[in-house]
Amino acid sequence: MKSNNILIWLPTPLGDAIMATPALRELRSVFQQDRITFLGPEFTRQILSPSPFFDDWMLPQKGFFKNVHAIRQGRFGTCILTKNSFGSALTVWCSGIGRRVGYAREGRSWLLTDRLAPLRSEDGCFKPAPMVEYYLKLAKQFGAAAANKKPELSVDPNDIEAVADTFDFLKSLSGPLVILVPGGAFGPSKLWPIDRYAALADRLSQQYRATVVLSVAPVKEEIAIAESICDMAVSKPVNLGLIPLTGGQLKALYSQAALVITNDTGPRHIAIALNRPVVSLFGPNNPQWTQIEYDKEIQIIGKAPCVPCDKPVCRQNEHLCMESITVEQVLEKAVPFLESPRA
Repeated sequence: MKSNNILIWLPTPLGDAIMATPALRELRSVFQQDRITFLGPEFTRQILSPSPFFDDWMLPQKGFFKNVHAIRQGRFGTCILTKNSFGSALTVWCSGIGRRVGYAREGRSWLLTDRLAPLRSEDGCFKPAPMVEYYLKLAKQFGAAAANKKPELSVDPNDIEAVADTFDFLKSLSGPLVILVPGGAFGPSKLWPIDRYAALADRLSQQYRATVVLSVAPVKEEIAIAESICDMAVSKPVNLGLIPLTGGQLKALYSQAALVITNDTGPRHIAIALNRPVVSLFGPNNPQWTQIEYDKEIQIIGKAPCVPCDKPVCRQNEHLCMESITVEQVLEKAVPFLESPRA
């Protein structure tokens, strides 16, 4: 029987939630006899499930007081805030949770019982540091060893069967399955040019007989990106924007990829957590924030005087950082993965 109720409020960005899994794993090892509830969006639940790291899941409610009421009903003794907002700290404070652990930032120190200081540079700005380690420090607050820094996801066998039924091409692949991720929720500054993704898809198809899949979120902006790539590409890649998949089914498809080529966005972390080879394209964002000790990832960092700016929208007349990355560069980095016996 579980003795205590512990609430872990997950970060909203999917990539951050995945980067938090090493900390969640450590917290589970510390609180083996306690009941752990995760609070996060439905799609994040689908991506993190199945998992031994939590016993229950709570979805965010629409409205501050509804959230307070729902959390109060859970009778939690401890809340660990991996989410950094002021609103999340105020919510759990109003919910009457006795122990509230999180980072002292966003003006919320007075709402926490256990405060961790984030790394800051001499000018007072947040100092770039891997988010995996950032979340692991929360686990260390409870005595966790935090030796394993590798993100972790599991795939439900039922989702593998569902994906095989949805995509007939998986039963007769003549070459590697390559997933391209041309979108990104952060903003347009992270996006590699559409015409280069189209050219890359054609080169992969022609040179390696690859089956190319475009993985985009089911939102109009990303669906439009995928449709434009399909219009430009002679090889006509598969557009996931037109095929409804659950988070579990998306993981199942990624788990079968020989290679994932991606902007710096959430699916990059899905691929890494599933041990897939990855080529990641960086432009405006500092790679130090999302650095992971993973030997199957090759990073290509765009070159420009303004890198890194960490801005969602480019303020230059030309998008120099992402445009500096060529199709030939990406193919060169992809070759070792595509020509391996496993591919």
